[in-house]
Amino acid sequence: MQGRFNDERETYFNGTSGVKRKECGSSPLPYTPAVEPTVTWRDGRVVLIDQRKLPLHEEYLTLGDHRAVAAAIRDMAVRGAPAIGVTAAYGLALAVHESRAEGAALVAEFEAAAELLASTRPTAINLFWAIERMRARFRAGASTDRAAQAAALLAEAKAIDAEDVAACRAMGDLGAALLPPGARVLTHCNAGALATAGYGTALGVIRSAHRDGRVSRVFVDETRPFLQGARLTAWELHHEGIPATLITDNMAGHLMARGEIDAVVVGSDRIARNGDVANKIGTYSVAVLAKEHGLPFYVAAPVSTFDLACPSGEEIPIEERAAEEVTHHGGRRLAPEGIAVRNPAFDVTPARYVSAIVCERGVARAPYESSLAALAGA
Repeated sequence: MQGRFNDERETYFNGTSGVKRKECGSSPLPYTPAVEPTVTWRDGRVVLIDQRKLPLHEEYLTLGDHRAVAAAIRDMAVRGAPAIGVTAAYGLALAVHESRAEGAALVAEFEAAAELLASTRPTAINLFWAIERMRARFRAGASTDRAAQAAALLAEAKAIDAEDVAACRAMGDLGAALLPPGARVLTHCNAGALATAGYGTALGVIRSAHRDGRVSRVFVDETRPFLQGARLTAWELHHEGIPATLITDNMAGHLMARGEIDAVVVGSDRIARNGDVANKIGTYSVAVLAKEHGLPFYVAAPVSTFDLACPSGEEIPIEERAAEEVTHHGGRRLAPEGIAVRNPAFDVTPARYVSAIVCERGVARAPYESSLAALAGA
């Protein structure tokens, strides 16, 4: 398949991990989510686009061991709950592929790799869902040798990958039907192809809706402090020809008050049993503004994002990230030395602000405890 992982653009370092880079100056690069995966397995390595470098540089990391995969997740070279889950699955396949152990020693190595990957990002439930699925597959092959285990785990990781793309396309079409023709939609953070194995959750809805003539323009919150909206969502939409306008996070209320936004569509990293939604910091504020202005607030996420064992958003762990993400930009300090900083990566939007939750199996509405359970069991 012709794509972005062609040999002439790839460089390996030390045989285990490396980077390939395509310079693009000040111009972002085209992106075709239907063809080019966010993360993939190639020649016994995990290959992923380094999202920290976008949109000015297109760089790919070639990761030769599970520790490098864990570092890529922790440092947000790959991010977005579904993409993190897929990446972790490939990381566990890689751990067994690279191992030379058998029997009890292989079990110990697998469990250590699973624990390391699980420690990278605490909020995204897809990470733990994928790890548990890979663990179940590993245990099912306990009587086989390492080579058979490695093949089975790689097949399972590829299945998780393919299922995520299919889920995104299905929820995209289901969510598109919720929007009126010509809608002007606000989205927050990046819940696009880059945040998944392909197509996207919130941006999957927007892609399908634009295809069907239901989206005339997308307003993209920049999404401080990591700027996923400005760097990633704007990049995806711009190069697919979907009309998009970038705004700072504090402009959303002004545009809603002026009647310039018709609906909000966001993704999620974890959805509690009662319908409370954890998503990128700033989502809660957008939901409150949407309710104040009578606008629908839709959440798009696969069933693997549902955490029905978690009763409410109060029990969802919220990751706190480094102060430098707030005090610095582009490696340059913007805030005074010694200033106290808070940097929660996520917030929780209470279910009462959520108009509907779209997944690959249907659309859930309040009361969410019953509707989410029904879709999860479908």
